[in-house]
Amino acid sequence: MGVNISGRSFLKLLDFSTAEIEYLLALSKNFKDLKRAGVPHRYLEGKNVALLFQKTSTRTRCAFEVGAHDLGMGTTYLDPSGSQMGHKESIADTARVLGRMFDGIEFRGFAQADVEELAAFAGVPVWNGLTDLWHPTQMLADVLTIQENFNYDIKGKTVVFLGDAKNNVARSLMVVCAKLGMNFVACGPESCLPARDVVEACEPIAAANGCTITLTTDPVAAVTGAHVVYTDVWVSLGEPAEIWAERIRLLEPYRVSEDLVARMDPAGIFLHCLPAFHDTKTTTGAKIAEQFGLTEMEVADSVFEGPRSRVFDEAENRLHTIKAVMYATLK
Repeated sequence: MGVNISGRSFLKLLDFSTAEIEYLLALSKNFKDLKRAGVPHRYLEGKNVALLFQKTSTRTRCAFEVGAHDLGMGTTYLDPSGSQMGHKESIADTARVLGRMFDGIEFRGFAQADVEELAAFAGVPVWNGLTDLWHPTQMLADVLTIQENFNYDIKGKTVVFLGDAKNNVARSLMVVCAKLGMNFVACGPESCLPARDVVEACEPIAAANGCTITLTTDPVAAVTGAHVVYTDVWVSLGEPAEIWAERIRLLEPYRVSEDLVARMDPAGIFLHCLPAFHDTKTTTGAKIAEQFGLTEMEVADSVFEGPRSRVFDEAENRLHTIKAVMYATLK
């Protein structure tokens, strides 16, 4: 029997089977091929989706808007000032209103409980564009990028996350690796390793798919022979600026440097979900350089701009994978 996830919400990858994730990835590749070939695919003509953002975004917003338009749908963008949700109207009431006007709802915000509540009351598919706990759409783009670089043979490959390995990206990466048979290594200081409940949820999944989950504080051991090294910013969106000094002290030993990537598998690649602080060309980067004397943070500029970097392929793949999620749940 074929995979069918029509009508379902997309809140976290723990909710989806290996076969369902593989289906979404195959669909993503198909949509990428169609886009590159200039073949129209307005398969959802006449439908409309709401894009509900508590947190700002470049890739997530653009991917949902362009993806929806490619599929023939209309979009309505609601920023924090664009709706009454959580201010004058409850999440449940907002969900029941939007669900009567739209065919699907994207949410990018803080609490996972908020997107879960939206899904419980909307009556239409709800897609998690990022919460403090999970970032499932990013994972599909990451895996599609890994597939493209390893001839779609990813089982048994080793993916290493360096840095704040307890954040939403690292947690989600652990899940998708376990589901798809890739070895996952979380590497950072003890205080930044994944919570035990997430590890315990993933370990039996990994065992069933013939792969491993490793937690370590040793970056050299972590990256040696790795096929993918992944990192993210040291202070996530929404966290207070006051924690920069402590995060820099903790995480500077885990910067993705030339020395570390030289220890990877010869075909190994570097990934980053973006935005990245690899130079001083942003206001935050310039401020950190002035305060702490750092011109690079989680990744060296030479790595970010180097031959192993696939960060812009990865960013493009947000479009194709998000398009697949919308189509698969709305068709």
